[in-house]
Amino acid sequence: MTEGNKLSDLDWWIRNRLRYCIWHHWKKPNKRMRSLIRLGKSPGEAYAWSRSRMGGWRVACSPILGTTITIKRLKQRGYIPFYEYYRKISHV
Repeated sequence: MTEGNKLSDLDWWIRNRLRYCIWHHWKKPNKRMRSLIRLGKSPGEAYAWSRSRMGGWRVACSPILGTTITIKRLKQRGYIPFYEYYRKISHV
């Protein structure tokens, strides 16, 4: 396994952990619904997912958070993917 694969696997896990933490931070279903709508989901889809009985990790790995809390949004909030950082410092 190369550094790229290890770092991309770790990145995947960290991104999902961040999505899980955000989902967990939106404690109540109404807050989850409002937040999903604010991030671009339709009210019906947001309502259904906000009341999901799936666990937080399963929701974090689901398409709903992957398409709303995207890598681009995480980068805007200061997240630097490990592989990008590795490439930046290894070429110095």
